[in-house]
Amino acid sequence: MTENKFQDLTLFKSPDSQRGRPAWFVQLWWIVDALLVRPTPQFLYAWRRGVLRLFGATIGKGVLIRPGVRVTYPWKLIVGDHCWIGDNAVIYTIDQVTLGDQVVVSQEAYLCAGTHDPRDVSFPVVASPVTIEPECWIAARAFVGPGVRIGRGAVVGACSVVQSDVPPATVVAGFPARAIQKRKPRLRPADSFDKKPNGLRTADTK
Repeated sequence: MTENKFQDLTLFKSPDSQRGRPAWFVQLWWIVDALLVRPTPQFLYAWRRGVLRLFGATIGKGVLIRPGVRVTYPWKLIVGDHCWIGDNAVIYTIDQVTLGDQVVVSQEAYLCAGTHDPRDVSFPVVASPVTIEPECWIAARAFVGPGVRIGRGAVVGACSVVQSDVPPATVVAGFPARAIQKRKPRLRPADSFDKKPNGLRTADTK
C-alpha cells in the first residue's frame, strides 16, 4: 500500500527556464561569485559592480555593494542609481528583483523572489518578482517575500517579515510586518532634530 505524503522530494524538478541561462553559465557564475566577488575587500565597489554587470546585472551609477552580498542569478537583477546593498545581504533572483534609485538594503536582509508550493507533493518552485521602489530602506535582517512591492519611500524595520505589498511612505515592522507610522519627504537633512530611541527623528512623527 502506497502511503500518501505531504512532499516527496524525489519528484522535484527544477525547470531549466527558471535559471534563464545554461547550467554551465550558472555554475561559472557561482564559482566566480564565491572566489572573486563575495570575499573581496570593502573598497572594491567598482570591481563587484563590474563583475555583476559582466554576468548580466543592470546596475546604475554610484551603487555601493558591500562584501558578502549573494545574488543567485545576476541577469535577473536590476539596481537603480545610488543604491546601497549591505554586507551579507541575499538577493534570491529566481524571478526578477528590481531596486529603484536611492534604495538601501541593509546587512543580512533577504529579498526572496521564489518559494515552493506546499500543496503539491512534488514541492515545485513558484517564482514571483520583487520590486523595491525608489528611496526605500530595507533594514538589517528583514525578509521581503515573493511577489511583494515596496512603495516609494517606505521603510521595512529590522528583522521584519514582509509578505504583502507595502504602501508608499509607510514604515512597517514586525512578523508579519504591520504599518506603524508614515514617513514624510524632506528637502533638507534633519540633523538639527532630536532623535528618538528607535532611530526615527521626532520631526518625522509629527
